[in-house]
Amino acid sequence: MKGITFSVFTKPWKTMPIPRLAEFVHTMGYDGIELPVRPGFQIEPEQIGRLLPAAARTMAAAGVNIYSIAGNTDEVTIAACAEAGVPIIRTMARIPEGTNYLDAERAIQKEYDALVPLLDRYKVTIGVQNHVGHFVPNAHALLHLIEKYHPRHVAAVWDAAHEALCGGLPQHALDILWPRLCMVNLKNAFYRRTNGPEAEYATWEHYWTSGRHGLASWPVVAAELKRRNYQGVVCLTAEYSSANADRLAVQDLAFAKSLFG
Repeated sequence: MKGITFSVFTKPWKTMPIPRLAEFVHTMGYDGIELPVRPGFQIEPEQIGRLLPAAARTMAAAGVNIYSIAGNTDEVTIAACAEAGVPIIRTMARIPEGTNYLDAERAIQKEYDALVPLLDRYKVTIGVQNHVGHFVPNAHALLHLIEKYHPRHVAAVWDAAHEALCGGLPQHALDILWPRLCMVNLKNAFYRRTNGPEAEYATWEHYWTSGRHGLASWPVVAAELKRRNYQGVVCLTAEYSSANADRLAVQDLAFAKSLFG
């Protein structure tokens, strides 16, 4: 798989010590990880300056890279990523409930405007991911948010599952975001009804499933990325509604490799 590196989001393994996590990820067959920097995880936000560079060294000794973190976008975090050699901070653009969408978008852009000098100084990129719900949801909306920025500062992390939940096609999404793409997320989901036909109105939930069984066609995504000669990280986010992340993350990696091979 020339030019493709496979990462896994380590959220399901939040209690596993970093040295054990490094060996575990290596054994699963991934090239690297996206590490959550959040309260209750191996590295919490207030510890990032001290612990992230050490974690990167531990991971590297096991043959595993930290390709991205999911964390804050303040200077402490940006500087820690630069020191640790982590190129991307993945985030989502939240639209607070009850807030006008375009007002919220302008407020987010003001935050990014203030961060550009720091991102330029430290050579770190904010990767903004599309996400259903009270977030910037799909490729077109993501472009509208970030197109004013150079992609070395603010770029797109395109999530195939969230695009599919919004009804978008991979072909169109990649047309829209291609010049600004810094990473691709692969996971899968479908809508599951949570009540019966006797209810006053239908309610639905997202069911997070394996790569073969959701609304996002991984074969189509892989074919589109190969056609465009994508060179970069594909992150399998290991998000499953069942408690089978250890097994499914290995199976999904094998499936993804078969598609990109």
